[in-house]
Amino acid sequence: MSDARDAVAKNRHTYELEETGFNEVPKKWRKFYRYWEGVGDVLAPNEVVCPVCKVVIRSKRELRPGDKVYCMPCMSRMVVVKAADGSLEAEVIF
Repeated sequence: MSDARDAVAKNRHTYELEETGFNEVPKKWRKFYRYWEGVGDVLAPNEVVCPVCKVVIRSKRELRPGDKVYCMPCMSRMVVVKAADGSLEAEVIF
């Protein structure tokens, strides 16, 4: 089973994250978050919006349904799901 997970992980696109000016978490973790800019904001394949505090959570790798993400500003744990329109969104699990 672990070989199948390794193969899936190798097929994911990775991203180099840069500082975004998000200052609500410790400096070490700031590149993993950015502010949601509203309706016109376009999310990358490695980003999902926290439904609790409306902060964009960023990952070093492409997000897929079933991935778990953590929002440090509001301390919510979420799972990534596919929305009705085909985009990815986060669903709070804790």
